Amino acid sequence: MPPTDLVPYLTSQRDEIVALLRTLVEHESPSKDKTALDALADRLTGFLHSAGASSVDRIANPDGGDHLHARFTFGHTGPDAPRPALVMAHFDTVWPLGTLATMPFRIEDGRVHGPGTFDMKGGLTLLLTALRTLRDLNLTPPRPVEFLLTSDEEVGSPTSRTLIEDTARQAAYALVPEPPLPGGGLKTARKGVGRYSLKVTGIPAHSGIEPEKGRSALLELAHQIIAIHAIADPSIGTTLTVGRAEGGGAVNVVPAFASAEIDVRVSTLAEAERVDRALHRLTPTLDGTSLTLTGGLNRPPMERTDATASLFERARSAAQTIGLSLTEGSTGGGSDANFTSAIGLPTLDGLGPLGAGAHAVHEHIEVDSLPVRAALIATLIQSL
Repeated sequence: MPPTDLVPYLTSQRDEIVALLRTLVEHESPSKDKTALDALADRLTGFLHSAGASSVDRIANPDGGDHLHARFTFGHTGPDAPRPALVMAHFDTVWPLGTLATMPFRIEDGRVHGPGTFDMKGGLTLLLTALRTLRDLNLTPPRPVEFLLTSDEEVGSPTSRTLIEDTARQAAYALVPEPPLPGGGLKTARKGVGRYSLKVTGIPAHSGIEPEKGRSALLELAHQIIAIHAIADPSIGTTLTVGRAEGGGAVNVVPAFASAEIDVRVSTLAEAERVDRALHRLTPTLDGTSLTLTGGLNRPPMERTDATASLFERARSAAQTIGLSLTEGSTGGGSDANFTSAIGLPTLDGLGPLGAGAHAVHEHIEVDSLPVRAALIATLIQSL
């Protein structure tokens, strides 16, 4: 089948695509609910075999949901097989069990609503659909495909990062169907994400009888918050946000303890290192107080490398064969694409369906984009 026929073929399969998406969305899978995640991994194993997987390995994870690693050989086996394509998706969501009661799966005005539709069970549906389509149409991509399905992306990928990086080192390129940019643009750059905790220790005292003997941890923290925000450089995309601060106890006591949680976003590894040094140079303003800083970079930046730029140009040419005009851009959020890109693997992200509202109550995807974006992924696997 010529590439140009993939869109009408998959459009004819739209009801089946939506049915698969519904199955995934209605199986709720919060990041920290191992029972729910493992049950979904069971179902996904069946879907992978149905899509033509040559093998599906389950990676046990005592600290969360198990991960899945599927292989689609497409006849490429043995030591002379080309380096595989890597495709990745996560099946955890930010939504707690029971969310379906207030955010049910539904289709209204050409949009599919429901928890996790846009981030990223819609993208997971596209990958399964694209691979099944290649099998059903007897199309043979030039490379085998390695498919990673992970269960902890929404909490920073603490147990899947090593699996992702090890698999990526053997691959030729990576495709990630996270939500696209508005209008469907791919993501060839993402900011890196850092998480830090700052703890402040002061000296307690009675606030009415002898406040002068105390040292307020909250007042010290206020000074530190100003210093932390001063490290930012928005002109080059570097932001620091104290998203949570707390401290003190009884209102008539000079507070002895306070703490803050800091979100860091950077566009380059050099900026990540500068910010880290600056945070570790913070010193107390008030005599008698002390600071303890922990944390660091959670996801390295996905920088737009020459290799990724070249991959995008080849993808753009391939997309033209099915009538799509691809664009590219960057975003402030992180994904598992940050890991593959940081080790030097050409990576394209944002291949998911069109929609909006990730992590929000209006989360949705556009129904008509499902077959088109599935055709795009199938075309890229077939062409790159």
